[in-house]
Amino acid sequence: MSDETIKDLVKQKYGQAALRVTAIGSTSCCGASSSSSCDPVTSNLYAQEQTAELPEKAVAASLGCGNPTALADLRPGETVLDLGSGGGIDGLLSAKRVGPTGKAYGLDMTDEMLALARDNQRTSGVGNVEFLRGEIENVPLPDGSVDVIISNCVINLSADKDRVFAEAFRVLRPGGRLAVSDVVVRGEMPSAIRKSVELWIGCVAGALGEREYREKLAKAGFEAIDVEPTRIYRAEDARELLAGAGLDADAIAPEVDGKFMSAFVRAQKPTR
Repeated sequence: MSDETIKDLVKQKYGQAALRVTAIGSTSCCGASSSSSCDPVTSNLYAQEQTAELPEKAVAASLGCGNPTALADLRPGETVLDLGSGGGIDGLLSAKRVGPTGKAYGLDMTDEMLALARDNQRTSGVGNVEFLRGEIENVPLPDGSVDVIISNCVINLSADKDRVFAEAFRVLRPGGRLAVSDVVVRGEMPSAIRKSVELWIGCVAGALGEREYREKLAKAGFEAIDVEPTRIYRAEDARELLAGAGLDADAIAPEVDGKFMSAFVRAQKPTR
């Protein structure tokens, strides 16, 4: 399957998710058929005080696996870029963290998600955030224009992660920081999962191994690379997701037990 086909499927899936939020105010995560199957991934990521002042639809559209805005050391006056900003929750939270002298950008390739994010921005009244249309493999910002890059369970969806990391390195200023939440694999992954497009769209099949993640970041030029597990998923967490993708959950679930995790990945662009 070509990179463009995967990209089109991701657009379709997340566009549908945005339309569900717009229509009914809720959605399911990671392409699963029911939100209950995703609780181990998406539940309890944001503190109530973080989301209390955000539009309900920004919270409902959150499809992430972590909270990079809480883990990243965002400082007043900095410029932040959120790769794959979805409904805008992390872009809005980042804008609040960097304050009126700072700036947050959200980048997304899905028109429906961009429309939802911009609507959430208008509702929230946050002025120092801008949502851009584009791909994380081709960031529409100049070289050295960003202090911090965040992302929330999106890089794993890209079929060209080397390009993503190269673009992140390019737009960061010297000394700039990458601070992303992502799904990471520990050990070998069953081939049936790797071959499943449904799970690729759902943030499992496209996930990198921990060692490969470090190697790709280093290849792009990053240093001070760290991968910190935040949640490790058990077999039962994956059962409904696997079944929804047409796979034999009973046969595969034991093979994935403990091999998938949400992780906070940090790296830095050298100062010179």
